[in-house]
Amino acid sequence: MADKQRQLSSKRASRQAQGSAGSAAQEAAKARNHIPRKATLGVFALAMIEVNAVLTVRNFPSMAELGWHAIGWYVVGLVLFFLPLALVGAELATGWPRGGGVYAWVREAFGEKSGFVAIWSDWSENIVWFPTVLSFISSTLAFALFPSLEDNRWLMVVIMLGVFWLVTLASFLGERLSGLISNIGAILGVLIPIGLLIVLLVVYVIQGNPSAIEFSPGGMLPNFTSGSLPFVATMVLLFAGMEMAGFHALETKNPAHDFPKAIGLSAVIIFGMTVLGTMAVAITVPAKDLSLASGVIQAVSAMMDSVGVGWLTIPIALMIVIGAIAQLSTYLSGPAKAMGLAAAQGDMPPIWREHNHHGAPVAVLVIQASISSVFALLFVFIPSINSAYWILTALTTQVLIVMYLLMFAAAIKLRYSQPDAPRPYRVPGGKIGMWVVSGVALVALIFSFIVGLFPTDETSAPTWLYFILMLGGSIVLTVGIPFIIWKFRKPSWRAKNAEQYLTSGDAG
Repeated sequence: MADKQRQLSSKRASRQAQGSAGSAAQEAAKARNHIPRKATLGVFALAMIEVNAVLTVRNFPSMAELGWHAIGWYVVGLVLFFLPLALVGAELATGWPRGGGVYAWVREAFGEKSGFVAIWSDWSENIVWFPTVLSFISSTLAFALFPSLEDNRWLMVVIMLGVFWLVTLASFLGERLSGLISNIGAILGVLIPIGLLIVLLVVYVIQGNPSAIEFSPGGMLPNFTSGSLPFVATMVLLFAGMEMAGFHALETKNPAHDFPKAIGLSAVIIFGMTVLGTMAVAITVPAKDLSLASGVIQAVSAMMDSVGVGWLTIPIALMIVIGAIAQLSTYLSGPAKAMGLAAAQGDMPPIWREHNHHGAPVAVLVIQASISSVFALLFVFIPSINSAYWILTALTTQVLIVMYLLMFAAAIKLRYSQPDAPRPYRVPGGKIGMWVVSGVALVALIFSFIVGLFPTDETSAPTWLYFILMLGGSIVLTVGIPFIIWKFRKPSWRAKNAEQYLTSGDAG
C-alpha cells in the first residue's frame, strides 16, 4: 500500500512536468515545485495511512522475549526512531515527491552512487525479509491446521515456497490487484486480529489466569543484558514505514498543522496496539515455549482455550495469514519498481526495468523470488527454526538500518545544499531542529546496528563467528554488491529520457 501511495504521488508530479520546456533538470524542478494540492485528507485519514503502513502482528513474539522490559524499549523506540522517521520522511516526501522514494532523496543529496546504495539496501532487505514473513505464514497455518506436523521443516518450506510463488505470480497482474489485497488484508488480517488479541488479554487477566511473566514496576524499564539487547534492534523493523504518510501530506489543507496531529494520533494507535499485542503474547506463552514464527497464534490459542472457545483459533489464524499475505503482496512490487527506476538511470542492466503490459516489473519479481527461495531453505538446514527466523530477521534489520542512515543524513544535507527548495512540511526548529531530530535517530540507528551484530540466547553459534558472519553479510548486501555492479556498469544501460522516469515513477 505504501509503495502504491508513493507511485500515485509521483504520477501527480509527472502531470505537472508534462508540457514544460527546457532541460530534463528544469522539468524535474517543475515536477517538484508545482504540485497540485488536493486537500482531500483529514487528520484521521492521514493517521490511518500510517497505521496501515506500519502496524503488524508478526514481530510481537520477538519483543515478547523481553517480557515487561519490552514496554520500556517501545517507549525508547517511539521517541528515538518512530517519531523522527515520520517527521523527516514528511519533509523529504513533500519536498522531493519523486519516483523511487529514498532513492530520489539520497540521490538528490549525495549523488547517483549513494542513491543506488540506498535503493539497493531497500530492495535487498526485502529479499532477506520475505522468508521471515513466509515462515510466519507457514508456522501459523501449521499450528492451527496441522499441529502434528508443526515441526516438519519440509512441510514448512513447501508452504513457504508455494505461497511466495503464488503471490509473485499474482503481482504480475499489476498494482490494482495488489492494492485490493493490501486494503482487505490491513483490516481483516491486522486490525481485527490485534483488536481480538487485546480483548482476549483483558478476559484472560480478569479470569485470574496465571501470567507467564512476573510483574514489577522496575521490570518495565529497558534492560541491557547481552542476551536481550539484540532483540531491541528489531524495533527498526517494527516501526519501519512511518515515513510513507509523508507522500500524502500534500493532500491536506495545512501540512504544517495537520501532519503533526496525524503523526500524534497514529503514534498513539500504533504504540498502544503494539504494546498490548506484545504483552498478550508475553503473558500467555512462557518464554521457553515461545516460537518466534508462531508466537502470536500460540497466544491466541492459549487465550481461546481459557474461555472454552478453542475452535475459534483456526479462523483467527486464517485472518492473520491473510494479513501477512497482504503485507507480502504490498512489498513484492514496490521495491522492485524502484529498482527499475535506478536501472533507468543506468545503475543496473536494462533487464531490471522490464515490465509487462500491466506495469509489473516481471524480471525483478522473478529474480527476487528465486533468491528469497534460497534463503527460505535456511529453515531446513539450520537446526532451530527460532535460530533461522532470528538470523534472517536480524540481517533484514541490519540492511534496513543502512538505508535509514542514508535517508536521515540526506535530510540534513538537503537543508544546507537546497535550503530554499519548497517544502510544504518542514521539521520545526530550522537547521538546529533538523539536526536534533535526525541526529537522535542516527544515534539510535547506529546503536541498533551494533547490538544487532550479536547473537541472542536463541542462537547456538559462537559469538565471534556470529558477529563476523552478520557483519560480513550486512556489508555484502548493502555496499559490496552495489559497488561491484557500479564498477561494471555501462553507459548503454541508461534509458532514454532517464530523468523523466523519476518524475513519472515508472521505469516500464
